[in-house]
Parts: sequence; structure tokens; C-alpha cells
Amino acid sequence: MRSPARRCRDIERQAGFLQPEHCAPPPAGRSHAMWFIRDACGIVCGLITWMLVFYAEFVVVFVMLLPSKNLAYSLVNGALFNCLAFLALASHFRAMCTDPGAVPKGNATKEFIESLQLKPGQVVYKCPKCCSIKPDRAHHCSVCKRCIRKMDHHCPWVNNCVGENNQKYFVLFTMYIALISLHSLVMVAFHFLYCFEEDWTKCSTFSPCHGHPAHPAVLRGPPLPHLHLCDVRDPGPLHLQRRDGHRAVEKGRAKMG
Repeated sequence: MRSPARRCRDIERQAGFLQPEHCAPPPAGRSHAMWFIRDACGIVCGLITWMLVFYAEFVVVFVMLLPSKNLAYSLVNGALFNCLAFLALASHFRAMCTDPGAVPKGNATKEFIESLQLKPGQVVYKCPKCCSIKPDRAHHCSVCKRCIRKMDHHCPWVNNCVGENNQKYFVLFTMYIALISLHSLVMVAFHFLYCFEEDWTKCSTFSPCHGHPAHPAVLRGPPLPHLHLCDVRDPGPLHLQRRDGHRAVEKGRAKMG
């Protein structure tokens, strides 16, 4: 004997038991409205994504490229990074605001079922949550509250489902993010070598060693306690520490003698 849950699923699959009278007709006049999911978690994740891209833009331009002495290096890498960042944000916007392939809500009406011209015994699927006829490979999203054609998953970082209509933009977004991440990693490696050669004093105003004693801004103020960590090749602070240590040892021997 079939279980009640199995029997309920079978009723939803048979055209004779779809109960179209329980479904309201789909709303009209909303086909050209912009698609946007009002989900708090998705909106926050989308804003975080844009903030991370803008933060990467700030670090690349103001910390690594502008302090560089090579103008051609800064122009080429700046143009390439900004182009990739713009394409990433544009793809993210299109993936977020494009209808992923939502099935019309409430289309399981008597007129629509008759227009399908179903054959006897033909199996159709009805979603009991949004009251719509589900095409093949369509799944219901609990966040979007719609059935999505060829739904892959609901991504909170784009605040949308990845489906038939926006899968291309989602793949482009992930590709551009991977490219700017790789580009940034290469520039970080070159920037580290440049700072190491310049004794960490001429890298950037945002460098942690911007307050090195050789910098003019420090000569006008009191010495900072962390300066001996800035330049591993400058023996000045270490030499002063050793000299003070030797003097303390000599004074101790003099008192004992």
C-alpha cells in the first residue's frame, strides 16, 4: 500500500488531479519589471561583494601602483585591473538583476492546462507552493519563492538563483573575480620585492614602515617603539641595543670590581 506522501506526489503529477480551480491566474503587467530578490541576507552579501572589490581597487591603485616609479608599469596594470574589476561588477549586477528563468506563478489554470494538449496518461508536474506547472529540470526556490527553469543553486553572493537566463553572467562574474585575484597576487609579489629593495621607506604612505626614522615625518616627532621591525637590513636600532647592553655589562663589572 502506498504511503500518503507518495500518493500526494502522484496526484500532483497526474493531469486529471491538478485542481486548477485552486490556482489564481498569474498576475499581469509585471513581465518587464526589474528582477530583484528582497532577501536581507542576499542584499548584505551582495553589498559585501561590491565593498571587497572596491577595497581591492583602493589597495591596488593607492598602495601598489601610484607609489611605483615605473609609469608604464602603473598605467598598464592599473588599466588592466580596472577593466577586469568593472567587468566583474557588471557581471555581478546582471546576474543579480536578471530573471533566472522563473516559471509564471499560478499558471496551473484550467485554460493553461488545456492549451498544453496533454495526451492520456501523460505526466506533468505541479508545484504546490507557487501553483505553477513545472517544466523539466525546474526546481522551486524557497528564497525566490518561485520555480526556476534549469536551476543550479541559489547564490547569496549575487542575491539570486543561478538558472537558465543568468547562468552566463554568474560564470563570467566568477571568472573575472578569479582573474583580478590572480592579477593582484602577482602585483603583490612585485610590490614586496620593490619594498624590500627600497628598505620599506619609499613603498607607500600606507606602508606599516612609513614611520621609519629615515622618513622626514618621523624626524619631526618622537621615535616610535616599533621602528626596529621595519628594516631588517638596517643595523642602526640593533647596534644601539647592543651598545647599550655592553655599557650595562661594563658598569656592572666596574661596580663588582
